[in-house]
Amino acid sequence: MTHKYTTLFKWMNVIVDYFLLNLTLYIAFLIKDPDAQLMDIYDYRLIILLLNLSWFYCSSIFEIYNYILKRDALPTLTANIASLGLLVSISVVLKVALPQISISKTSLLVFCVLFPIITLSWRFLFLLLRKYRKQFWLDNKIVIVGSGTTGLDLYHYILSNPQLDYDIVGIFDDNSSLLPASISCLGKVDECISYAIRHKVHEIYCALPASESNKIEMLLQEADKQMIRFRLVPDMNGAFHHKYLVELFGYMPVLKPRLEPLENKANEMTKRLFDILFSSLVIVFLLSWFVPLLAIIIKLDSKGPVFFRQLRSGKDNQPFHCLKFRSMALNTDADALQACKGDMRVTRVGRFIRKTSIDELPQFFNVFVGDMSVVGPRPHMLKHTQDYSQVINNYMVRHFLTPGITGWAQVNGFRGETKETIAMLNRVQADLWYLENWTLFLDLKIVILTLWQVFKRNENAY
Repeated sequence: MTHKYTTLFKWMNVIVDYFLLNLTLYIAFLIKDPDAQLMDIYDYRLIILLLNLSWFYCSSIFEIYNYILKRDALPTLTANIASLGLLVSISVVLKVALPQISISKTSLLVFCVLFPIITLSWRFLFLLLRKYRKQFWLDNKIVIVGSGTTGLDLYHYILSNPQLDYDIVGIFDDNSSLLPASISCLGKVDECISYAIRHKVHEIYCALPASESNKIEMLLQEADKQMIRFRLVPDMNGAFHHKYLVELFGYMPVLKPRLEPLENKANEMTKRLFDILFSSLVIVFLLSWFVPLLAIIIKLDSKGPVFFRQLRSGKDNQPFHCLKFRSMALNTDADALQACKGDMRVTRVGRFIRKTSIDELPQFFNVFVGDMSVVGPRPHMLKHTQDYSQVINNYMVRHFLTPGITGWAQVNGFRGETKETIAMLNRVQADLWYLENWTLFLDLKIVILTLWQVFKRNENAY
């Protein structure tokens, strides 16, 4: 039933959002000029037009009206917050770049505060209504044919995603012994159509293997005769040892080995804006005074430069110069040997700044220029990239992402020296999980966990 309501609720959200946008503008104008009449709004026609077009652009970039019933609540709110943030930024830029527009600073401030508040309130209300919508209209009854791995995976996926609005009745299979006791076996495959007619089942999801092509064709023909929608779920488990995602190019299915949220340009832009804002704050309010202070301390402690520059593997395996405060005496092994516990190369000051991760702070300059991100897989020395890529499967996949100052691997304890291959394997697996599960809120969580680890002193930092 979801597909019947998607368009309706999409346009309902579009209409409400634009109504709220223009209502908020009207309120903002009235606050500045309480005696203004509705016709006086004509004087503000340019800014009204520009902000409406800006909202169209922002909502399109972050696709807030796509999958309006199927997208989970957290991604929905994240996309809306990002859209509103971009709109506010554009509004300020318009005021600065076009001083001749009629809107005052007071009206602009009211709009930039009020519109996000009422829009997010409306979206939150919509999410609540969406959650309880099953009380207002009938569920979409479906059955699954086939109790193999694909059929059971589909069954559990639908159960764990109630926003899909599917009321899954049970599974049909000729061998009911394959089904767990918790799942209802409704009968044999050839009984599926008659059951669907009697119980008003709306859709049949067929997860039989390709070897059962005769049964699949029979079910399709019978379902068409009875005007029951038929969906075929290809069983790929026998052909591949990896779970794949499917994209459609026209009628051609394209299999992807993993989900990558940062392939989406809107997500990539959101992460980059976060990096620029975060690194700017650190550079202006911390590094502007801390770098000169620590430079003096490092110089007094040992001979050599203040900063240590090392070529490391970046995004797409492109090398870049990673910055750190120098924590070791000058040596010829820096590009080949990792620091280890009790390393004699580490200076007195270096021992403290490595233990507290202060030595990593100059990498915020790398973040600001785009070589690194605040959160991402840690960049490795070129030699380590070359060595580990030969012995660890999927090692190079981590280079699809911009390397980070901290990452999911680091906050889960996989940091420091990697004496054994298993230590690097754990780090790589954590990096791949991050690649497949990125959200802005995950980045914020990792930043908070990193700060917590700095204060409690990680035993692997030396």
